[in-house]
Amino acid sequence: MKLKLISIFTFFVVLASMTACYELEELSNMNARKNNSKVLVKEIYTGSPIKSANGVNFGPDGNLYIASFAGQEIVVMDKQNGKILNRIGTDEGAISPDDLAFGPDGSLYWTDINIGYVARMTPQGVVTKQFVAPGVNPITFSEDGRLFVGLCFLGDGLYELDPNLIAPPRQIIASTPANPFPLGFLNAFDFGQDGKLYGPLFAGGAVIRVNVGGPGTPTSTDPFGDGTAEFLAGGFTVPVAAKFNSEGVLHVLDQSGEVFTLNTETGEKTLLVKIQEGLDNLAFDSNDVLYISNADFGSIVQMLPSGQPRTISREGMIAPMGLAVLPGANNKDALYAADLFRLYQLNGLTGNKENVFKGDLLGRPGNLTTPFTLSADRENLIVSSYFGAVVQIWNPQSDQVIETYPMEIPIDAIRFKNDIAVSDLGLGGVVWASDHSVILPIDNANVFAPSGLATDGETLWVADWGTGIVWQVGFNGNTPITPFPLATGLKGPEGLAWDKEGGLLVVETDASRLSRIDLATGEVSKIADGLSLSGPAVGQDEALPPTYLFDGVAIGQSGDIYVSGGGKNVIYRISKN
Repeated sequence: MKLKLISIFTFFVVLASMTACYELEELSNMNARKNNSKVLVKEIYTGSPIKSANGVNFGPDGNLYIASFAGQEIVVMDKQNGKILNRIGTDEGAISPDDLAFGPDGSLYWTDINIGYVARMTPQGVVTKQFVAPGVNPITFSEDGRLFVGLCFLGDGLYELDPNLIAPPRQIIASTPANPFPLGFLNAFDFGQDGKLYGPLFAGGAVIRVNVGGPGTPTSTDPFGDGTAEFLAGGFTVPVAAKFNSEGVLHVLDQSGEVFTLNTETGEKTLLVKIQEGLDNLAFDSNDVLYISNADFGSIVQMLPSGQPRTISREGMIAPMGLAVLPGANNKDALYAADLFRLYQLNGLTGNKENVFKGDLLGRPGNLTTPFTLSADRENLIVSSYFGAVVQIWNPQSDQVIETYPMEIPIDAIRFKNDIAVSDLGLGGVVWASDHSVILPIDNANVFAPSGLATDGETLWVADWGTGIVWQVGFNGNTPITPFPLATGLKGPEGLAWDKEGGLLVVETDASRLSRIDLATGEVSKIADGLSLSGPAVGQDEALPPTYLFDGVAIGQSGDIYVSGGGKNVIYRISKN
């Protein structure tokens, strides 16, 4: 992830706390309902109940605890039936939890990857935090009760922490300007019986072990000094987790879906099973039964004695965001949905999944990025990602990236006047993708946070999440003229779409509704409300854009409207009744 900090996000966090509270209407009548007898709102797709299943561990109560980075929560689940028993969210300080562990006293510890903090919740519910560094991710305790964390994605390195989170962190392996990535993203790790720390290198395709030692005191009987890493095994695709069962057998997960055992003496790996791609972490219960989380699809599986996976919590989209429609077979809508780590193709009529494409979290050249927003570009899609800091033109038929435009914090992007217009908070407003020249600047007086974009080919419309204004920008050739506010008073506007009938559709995330702006008068009318939308990021301490998980809208060939309901991971189709 390439995330940048912007000082004006402090404004957004305050604003979000004032506007994020609303009640969601329950949909009835087989997930469909009438709204003012004018439209029919139907959930055509339902995703995972968990917004990314990341680090997992069993608590003293025997329940499975699941860190959900995208959901800003820790989910407590019954391991037998997948019932969600509790959600520890932002109110308890879980801001961007990526991994978790339990201390000897039963305290729950987690890492907040975006903001760089490690948190502790005592059995009495008291939460304390300590800053380590952005990217803090894997966390574990040694057998003698020492606490260790690593950095991944937003940093690289290894630290020992005071379990009381009071004494300063001790750097064991640290990045330097000359060597910013000394390990290659050490991920979920565990201690072996030899006292060494074993973990995978996400970007290195290998498993290593590290002598954590004392505070810089290697011993003569130990061939590895404090903080020295030893290569154990390579040849993995994207290894994400390495943990031991009670018998001392090291198990390694690969995002490819492969589960291995690894001989710590010889480095020989043995494939146990291959399951669904997108694996993230694993945990053993008190009976040595293996449970595996899937970040890409939000699922939890239990490995049966037969070696087959048993689904505990179902898979699906974890964060439906930007939407786009391309012509499909038999004049049906081919609906595409951005889903953080994946990009889905759905049948617009039935909502059935027709294809799923993988986004590359490491941003390797030529690969599809982690998709946040989409827009149609003839037979291609324009994909934007502030995780990847890029805008891409991508062809779904070939799964090939045609063009890539490096950006800073792109929120949305659309084809406009033989170029691409991008709302980019890092570049200071709405800019051209080709040369980053400014179309509509962030001035912190009238424009704060450009989000969704729409056009009819001649005029550009820009939603400003920070002020609730939709701006209309006209052009003299390719030169923008003075913009004017088409509509005001909107609540967290994100996705925009031109409806070709003199209107502009806008998703008001903080009001849980879809509205329409009359382009002639600027009048705003409600189309549908009670939608389960994702809402803004909360408590990010300037670490993420306020839109966070973008709620998108697109219009089909028949005039049907599609909206991403990120609140409970659904896709709505809104039709005239």
